[in-house]
Amino acid sequence: MRTLHIDLETYSSVDLKKAGLYRYVQSPDFQILLFAYSVDGGTVDIIDCACGERVPEDIIQALGDPTVEKVAHNAAFEIYCLNKPFCSPVGQWHCTMVHSLYCGLPASLDAVGRAMGLPEDRRKMGVGKQLIRYFCTPCTPTARNGGRTRNLPHHDRARWQLFKDYCRQDVATEMEVYRRLEGYPIPEGERQNWILDQHINMAGVKMDMDLIGGALELHGRISGELSGRARELTGLDNPNSVAQLKRWVEENSGMELESLDKATVAELLADKDGEELVKEVLKIRKELGKTSVKKYEAMRACACDDGRIRGLLQFYGASRTGRFAGRLVQVQNLPRNYIEDLDMARGLVKAGQLDAVKAIYGDVPNLLSQLIRTAFVPGEGCRFIVADFSAIEARVLAWLAGEEWRLDVFRTHGKIYEASASAMFGVPIERIAKGNPEYALRGKGKVAELALGYQGGSRALVSMGALSMGLSEEELPDIVSRWRKSNRRIQDFWYAVENNAVDTVQYGTAHAMPKGISFYRDREYLFIRLPSGRELFYYHPELVANAYGRNSVGFYGISQATKKWERTETYGGKLTENIVQAVARDLLCSAMMNLFRAGYAIRFHIHDEVILEVPEGSGKSLDEAIRLMCALPGWAEGLPLDAAGFEGHYYRKD
Repeated sequence: MRTLHIDLETYSSVDLKKAGLYRYVQSPDFQILLFAYSVDGGTVDIIDCACGERVPEDIIQALGDPTVEKVAHNAAFEIYCLNKPFCSPVGQWHCTMVHSLYCGLPASLDAVGRAMGLPEDRRKMGVGKQLIRYFCTPCTPTARNGGRTRNLPHHDRARWQLFKDYCRQDVATEMEVYRRLEGYPIPEGERQNWILDQHINMAGVKMDMDLIGGALELHGRISGELSGRARELTGLDNPNSVAQLKRWVEENSGMELESLDKATVAELLADKDGEELVKEVLKIRKELGKTSVKKYEAMRACACDDGRIRGLLQFYGASRTGRFAGRLVQVQNLPRNYIEDLDMARGLVKAGQLDAVKAIYGDVPNLLSQLIRTAFVPGEGCRFIVADFSAIEARVLAWLAGEEWRLDVFRTHGKIYEASASAMFGVPIERIAKGNPEYALRGKGKVAELALGYQGGSRALVSMGALSMGLSEEELPDIVSRWRKSNRRIQDFWYAVENNAVDTVQYGTAHAMPKGISFYRDREYLFIRLPSGRELFYYHPELVANAYGRNSVGFYGISQATKKWERTETYGGKLTENIVQAVARDLLCSAMMNLFRAGYAIRFHIHDEVILEVPEGSGKSLDEAIRLMCALPGWAEGLPLDAAGFEGHYYRKD
């Protein structure tokens, strides 16, 4: 036996989408219902575990045999489910979902089959969601179903047989995906990164359940007060109803509104001539709508019996670059914290001291939002070491493009906003300091750095908050022009990337650039090889005319705008962004592997930041962690990496 393709169907009373895989499997009523498999690409067999059939002994032995490659789509699910009754180490598995994402394809098995144009007999059956809802989740007790809370095979034999066919078909589809991707193997380094990711997700991170409970209690109390005040002001039975409140706002403001979304509410609140009564009600709506409570609710729903949340990260979640994506609590978009005394705030929330919280902080929902990060805590007898790369994308972009003056900044003082303003406006950097009139230029340098590195223009400056910083629309084109003139090599890099991509798609010509970047194609893909040797995939590339009538590269992928699989087009700046973010991601993976090998336990990571749990008295330190993070892989010679961080007993934004 060389390969064992597997698909499972399972039951648990825990909601998989809300609570995540690990709590789902840890439920006492978790059960494997069906076990479909194929040995070496042969006939698909199925074991009806729900009806008492047992997994054959040779299959059990294969699950632990390092010479047999186990294959599944979203293999993390099968690995964790099977490790409850059996033992099957992560390193023996191959995930076709990760392989699909690596090759620029969608994540779900159904979407991959459609993207590949698989024939019907090789595609996932569309009836699956219905069957899963019927057999794999609790049902509502009714008089008609005899008051039962779960549907078993004998309750609908025909449907159960269809469910078995569906499970078999999943294995057949998975095998076809596996076969078609064999020509594009995942590099061994990426496989090791995936294995490390699985260990990070399985270990999880401890949560401060007292803080979570206190936050939810305070939110409930303050929501009751705010809702009562809204009813008093509006006279509405349910001021939380969008339809009722929209009608009330229109009647009291004299305006016709399309919606009450965030942008509309912000506009009404900013209207100097607006009705104060309307503004007060909308402020209440804004407070009630803060997302902090949803984060706390997600934390409570996902926490396992030991108080740890597992499965926070999705490997290769951003398939264009290979970056990780957040799951469950969405750690990638946690609110920042600005409170100086977090210890006191945390203590008051844990104790449920609503009056004290209101007296000291005023805005209770805002306080709860700022404390979300601090709900992540180390285990008993441990502390967190948190470290992140400094200005990683700006450093990578300068290194790839060979923009030497920027590299000198990063090798020395690192003040890129001041240095950028100095280069743009011809002012000595020493003058761009607090207390000098030239310090006002720093803001222009900052917004330019944040917005213009990937060929952005005035609209990119606006999106990055240029107008809210006090800049006028009239001066934005000048800022764009000045930044580009002071970063000629970066500008050249955009155009070289675009020209090479277009030429490769049009003529099939391979192109090489400095730092090991290269472009080439086959019948299926345009490839961009990164300095690390990893490749970026662009599926079914072709030339399309852009808005300016020039050739650009079109390809199939997940649209960032619609989140759907569709044909999209790209250009030099966007391809540069892909390359830079992919290189930054490779540096993060290199750093995590260094830390892991040195015995540091990585509990989770966010963008370019790692959160490490270390035992007190272990001798492990922030300085050592930063040194390990900044140890360059061989392919990144000359890249001026730097990192900073802190130590503490809860997570925060330093």
